Amino acid sequence: MFPLYDENPTRITPYLTYGLIGMNVLIFFHELSLGRQIEPFFQTYAVIPAELKNNFAGEWTTLFTSQFLHGGWWHLLSNMLYLWVFGNNIEDRMGHFKYLIFYLSCGALAALCQCLIDFNSTVPSLGASGAISGILGAYLIRFPQAQVMTLAFLFFFVTTFRVPAMVLIGLFVVQNVVSGLASLQAAANMSVESGGVAYWAHIGGFVFGIILGPIFGLFRRDD
Repeated sequence: MFPLYDENPTRITPYLTYGLIGMNVLIFFHELSLGRQIEPFFQTYAVIPAELKNNFAGEWTTLFTSQFLHGGWWHLLSNMLYLWVFGNNIEDRMGHFKYLIFYLSCGALAALCQCLIDFNSTVPSLGASGAISGILGAYLIRFPQAQVMTLAFLFFFVTTFRVPAMVLIGLFVVQNVVSGLASLQAAANMSVESGGVAYWAHIGGFVFGIILGPIFGLFRRDD
């Protein structure tokens, strides 16, 4: 299932959500222009657990730069779709500045969660999924009953229907927990570059979104 839009109006123009989407897209097009130089680019700006462990002072910035890298069109488009649907309401509640700090913090902490699976891994880890999982965690506790228009594929049958956010996001969490536990050993070496999914970054980002959301004012701007 894929969210198309939510029936949850905002009271502000979510400039930062638009800006984050634009920045991710621009950086992805830059990646496409690199050709064979894409691997050194990922080595420099993606999170490499072993290097982070051995030289945290020199590598900590990758916890943030890696959030704007993507390993392919599907990786980019799926992440930006979720950011488009759910990010605006969180920005609305927190305000622009707090929302940006929240987003980057969730992404960095999510990357650390993935690193904890195996700090000796030399496989680059990248993507906005951890930060967006943080947004999903915040959205779940703030707008659990918000209706989300969802696109569903059932074998050869395609349909759309409304579903509460708690159902859609709940399925996302269950899928990642089950997949993460089932592939705990392999998860250490998963990255988008190698075709894997960083389940533990998703789980970590989601949990930190729930924890940090109230701290960043998620419930302060009530109707």
